[in-house]
Amino acid sequence: MITTEELFQKYGTPNETGSPYLVKIKLPYPMVLSWDKNQQVNSISCHGMIADSLLKVFNEILTEYGLSQIQELGINIYGGCFNFRKMKGGNEWSRHSWGVAIDLDPERNQLHETKETARFARPEYQKMIDIFYRNGFLSLGVEKNYDWMHFETAK
Repeated sequence: MITTEELFQKYGTPNETGSPYLVKIKLPYPMVLSWDKNQQVNSISCHGMIADSLLKVFNEILTEYGLSQIQELGINIYGGCFNFRKMKGGNEWSRHSWGVAIDLDPERNQLHETKETARFARPEYQKMIDIFYRNGFLSLGVEKNYDWMHFETAK
């Protein structure tokens, strides 16, 4: 996993506006906000250095699962990418402060859930997790057995 010091060295200092490091990527399939399923998400803001890799993740997920299965599995439920804040319960900046992490389907993959209860720990999500890993991301669920919603840059 990348350390906070390495994040500062590679991605710079995070700030409230995400300027100048944030870019917007157009998603290959529509997502919905976790907290308002009536709100469609067609693009997201992330760090420019991970934009191509993150877009590739979503294109591969669409190819692997197809839109109806993505929706059925909740892979289209967006929990956030850029969010300037400290880590929950900590003093370090969250990976979201740089826009190098994304949360998906947070209601069914909550922070303290383990592989026994998290939705993304089920076998039908393994291909999605593999796609993230192939494209330079890791899953906190896989790595630490909590926060299964969270995928972040591995380098």
